Amino acid sequence: MLSDVTAESGTHTWNGTGATTRAPELVLCALDDSLATAWHSVAEAASGFVRVHRGSVLDIRAQAVVSPGNGHGWMRGGVDAVYAQAFPGIEQQVRSTILAYHGGELPIGEAVVVPTGEALPEWLISAPTVREPGERLPDDTVHPYLAARAVFLLWRDGQFEHGTRFRDVVETIAMPGLGTGVAGVSPKTCARQIAAAWDEVFGAR
Repeated sequence: MLSDVTAESGTHTWNGTGATTRAPELVLCALDDSLATAWHSVAEAASGFVRVHRGSVLDIRAQAVVSPGNGHGWMRGGVDAVYAQAFPGIEQQVRSTILAYHGGELPIGEAVVVPTGEALPEWLISAPTVREPGERLPDDTVHPYLAARAVFLLWRDGQFEHGTRFRDVVETIAMPGLGTGVAGVSPKTCARQIAAAWDEVFGAR
């Protein structure tokens, strides 16, 4: 039986070698021009590992996609509704995993991954940007940073229960805007915070 991968914020350790861990390919996806423009600032600063796609997150041949929804795993709106339609049963998978590992609510700054049932993308990473569905975030929120950091730490440090490292099975991650829909985060704020999270996890030490 497939085991789930969890990433617990605050429990990660560097690899101990003093060397920079390799990074995944990150594809930042945008359906609108303002987010696509903001994404380019991230790609330019990320040393070739990050690229921008103007279109759906499901266009990308990625092993994993990111769900930036709510902490309870409801997938009824925005990109989560797209995932729920594309991957039947994915909402129940996410909710069951959150219940099993986190008692029913996945805190902001942590992430879990579940199988989609498809060959590509094989995995969906749930990294919430809000606690409740429909929640609007304040202008000074740091939730996009925390969600992105959880995704990157999960890739870097996450393992399946049988010992396989998540980064050994996922080369490409497709990421939509984090909190840029109903939650109201501006594209520039989102891009700046994702760039900061990337630099923290994968930047030179």
